[in-house]
Amino acid sequence: MPKAKNIAEGNVLGAWAFLIGVILALILGLLGQEVTMGWTAIVLVILGIIIGLLNVGGEELKDFLLAGTALVIVSAFGGQTLTQIPYIGNIFAALVVLFSPATIVVALKAVFAIAKR
Repeated sequence: MPKAKNIAEGNVLGAWAFLIGVILALILGLLGQEVTMGWTAIVLVILGIIIGLLNVGGEELKDFLLAGTALVIVSAFGGQTLTQIPYIGNIFAALVVLFSPATIVVALKAVFAIAKR
């Protein structure tokens, strides 16, 4: 069984960025906020970049890329499909805004890691 990382040993800023980003995406979606423009989008994008830079590295790259890509694709299409249900489309849109930059940053890290070999 793999040993779980202790948050104190890991990156506290990255962990907080992830937690705050997901909670903020949920809250903004539930409040009906438009998250594709304005300050809310800027905050979510910055948190997404921090998540990608600080939380993912080494062995986690492939897993995060697979999960992040699936999350972004499903959230984008699911959000468009589920716009008929109040607030659900907004939550999916907020998750796309949060995880798209994180996935792009991790993909760039993976490309640079492959180029180094």
